[in-house]
Amino acid sequence: MAGIYIHIPFCKRKCHYCNFFSLASSRSKVDFLAALKKEIGSRSGYLTGTTINTLYFGGGTPSLYHPDDIREIIAEIARHTTVHETPEITLEANPDDLTRAALSGFLHAGITRLSIGIQSFHDEDLLFLNRTHNSRQAIDSIRSAQDTGFENVSLDLIYGIPGLTDEKWEENLETAIGLSVLHISAYALTVEPGTAMDLFVRQGKMAAPSDEAALFHFRMLREKLTQSGYLHYEIANFAKPDFFSQHNSNYWKGTPYLGLGPSAHSYNGISRRWNVSNLGRYLAATNNGEDCFEEELLSLSQRYNEFVMTSLRTMWGCSTERVREEFGPQFYQHLMRESAHHLLEGNLLLSDGLMYISEKGKFLADGIISDLFFTD
Repeated sequence: MAGIYIHIPFCKRKCHYCNFFSLASSRSKVDFLAALKKEIGSRSGYLTGTTINTLYFGGGTPSLYHPDDIREIIAEIARHTTVHETPEITLEANPDDLTRAALSGFLHAGITRLSIGIQSFHDEDLLFLNRTHNSRQAIDSIRSAQDTGFENVSLDLIYGIPGLTDEKWEENLETAIGLSVLHISAYALTVEPGTAMDLFVRQGKMAAPSDEAALFHFRMLREKLTQSGYLHYEIANFAKPDFFSQHNSNYWKGTPYLGLGPSAHSYNGISRRWNVSNLGRYLAATNNGEDCFEEELLSLSQRYNEFVMTSLRTMWGCSTERVREEFGPQFYQHLMRESAHHLLEGNLLLSDGLMYISEKGKFLADGIISDLFFTD
């Protein structure tokens, strides 16, 4: 099995916190669609011999495209690859794009899962983040999606926003739970270099997000959602049983994937490719039949680091025996040596050959995982 990620680079406007490659313009939407179809044909050999079980439209804002355009992209992929008869096909969407007509169109185009960028159910937070929707549209989009026939609806939330009190964060969680969504992704607000928020902090126009507030919000998040029947299956992701994101789970389990569109990444277990993060260069290269990506062959230590990073983020954990068998005794001994103090402190747990990040350690996951990396 394998997955395909399609990066749609267009947005109505840039969110203040966003560091993904995107453009607050729709000027080249038609040209991009034509180039994307060419790239699908030229890159399909990357996953030769595998069946595609997930497609994921990310961005950017894929919901800016008409459902007929999304249908064409899916059909083009099916022409050049072997797609599973019941694939998971996810579309990221903004609430203000999800009219009843659009929802019906996306459903009939083949979308099986909606990932809606809610971020908050409070207007002041949405204004602060420079989102294009309001709280009423957020709630209406979820209910309309469910009424249209989308059972598998996921939403994104952000915590640690300056001004987001504990009470307001609890209201966000209760609203999400009350809407009966089956999957919730939640992320701490971070100030990424080159974003508008980074500029605001450096200019003193806003305070940097508080790590202490984010930690408390994360604990509230985990407690509230697990008590409501959601499984905390990845650091930032919660789902009702049987409603994990299959596509993202493929990433965390090391399944190969192909990335299409500017800035998209691809991985086949041996090498990694990444497309140019420039729409003009992407269009020119693709239309001229030229490669628009760079590539690196992964060393054994890079593959080990990748495995540790992705597996430890999940509830399935990191198999120490697999480390021994796949990477050799040197990497196994390194893992056991570097994890020892985290095991003693209770940030990591080890049971039946599987290493997990404990509840105590989950908010510190990035630092714990980096301590286990192998450097040549």
